[in-house]
Amino acid sequence: MKSKDRNYFKILRAGINTTYQDLGRNNLYHIGIPFSGAMDKRNFQLLNSLLQNDYNSPVIEFAYQGPHLKYFGKDIFFCISGNVSFKIITKEGIIDGNSYQCYLLKNGDEVDIRSTNKSVYGYFSINGTFGVDYYWGSCSINTQAQIGPNNGNKFSKDLEIEIIDINNSFNKRKLDYLGSTIENIRVIKGTNYNYFSESSQNKLFKESFKITKLSDRMGMRLEGPKIENIVDPNIKSEGLVKGVIQITSAGDPIIMLSDHGTIGGYPKIATVISADYDRLVQLTPGSNIKFKDVSLEDAETLYKLYQMETNNLISQIK
Repeated sequence: MKSKDRNYFKILRAGINTTYQDLGRNNLYHIGIPFSGAMDKRNFQLLNSLLQNDYNSPVIEFAYQGPHLKYFGKDIFFCISGNVSFKIITKEGIIDGNSYQCYLLKNGDEVDIRSTNKSVYGYFSINGTFGVDYYWGSCSINTQAQIGPNNGNKFSKDLEIEIIDINNSFNKRKLDYLGSTIENIRVIKGTNYNYFSESSQNKLFKESFKITKLSDRMGMRLEGPKIENIVDPNIKSEGLVKGVIQITSAGDPIIMLSDHGTIGGYPKIATVISADYDRLVQLTPGSNIKFKDVSLEDAETLYKLYQMETNNLISQIK
């Protein structure tokens, strides 16, 4: 394809942990591959809805600081979801952008995604399709396992992001929305809940824990009151799921996130419910959280309500 016929972004600054993500890859735990996918599923869904893309279209996910992109090609719209500060640099001047609002980009314009605000993850996409390769049915990049497009690596400076399709019938849209954070993270008791002393079980639900800097797409380490194991600090390695809370031999919780290892040998005291996962991952290091026990039946109901909230937000896009 001749350069003049291409539509693409050139990365002037890669940002922090910038990758392609979609909804992830299914049913591969038996060969050691987790779902991966967008950390914040609601913001992923809202972004694709704003841009009138397919519900599972790939987007660009970033953490804390996003990429600085320069665009080359035909006129195109872009949008950013999450609590994000960014600027649009054009020949006419610099525009302060707003999340959940679509903007026009012309040839030579730039998007400088400065930072997330009191949150971790943000998302960027266009009214069209990125030219990405798929592995096991997904374009999600898992940098720990080096699976996905770009050789399974996060973005780097001077990388070119190809656009293979633009939706020319797109109408500019926006959504008035500000994502919320929560202090109480609801969980269901884990398979090894009874490995821990009664006093430690009480600590889990009555005291707060702090998110440490040792947190990424693979897991979130917490510090706070020690959780005492009265049976065995290690178990035979067995399967893990996203959101499960393991307790290390030192008595500290680790929450498994989207790129987690699929087996582990630490006892599992609880699992974060799906309805709270999106907001959990947006909590920054230094944040305090408390856990609240709910039943499996309540967890299922809460997830249905959370999906209804998301669908209601999508219906408000105009």
